[in-house]
Amino acid sequence: MSDNRTLEFLKGVLIGGFVGAMAGILFAPKSGEETRREIKEKADEVYDQARKEYEESVKKARASLDETVKKIQKLEEEARKKTEELEKRLAETLEKSKESLESRTGRLKEAIEAAKETFQEEKKKKKS
Repeated sequence: MSDNRTLEFLKGVLIGGFVGAMAGILFAPKSGEETRREIKEKADEVYDQARKEYEESVKKARASLDETVKKIQKLEEEARKKTEELEKRLAETLEKSKESLESRTGRLKEAIEAAKETFQEEKKKKKS
């Protein structure tokens, strides 16, 4: 959007400068050669000003682009680091969950075995 406004401003400067210079030169009482020389000088001035404005706009656009690229690279690096950190934490959590599940499974098996033994003992007692 600001690039569009810059171009519009540049057009306005060029057109306004050229029209104003031409009007002043054409309405001034001078010889044809002198008038042509002044027209050329004014056209050169307007061209130089337009070139300077263009170069400044390009310089600002490049600086803005460079800054944006740096910000994107920084965000990309931060995202990569956070992703690595999350992957590490997830792996740790999964490992802890696996260990906890294995421990609980072992205790559950022990409890089942104890229950079987108790059941078998009670069954024998009732038969006797």
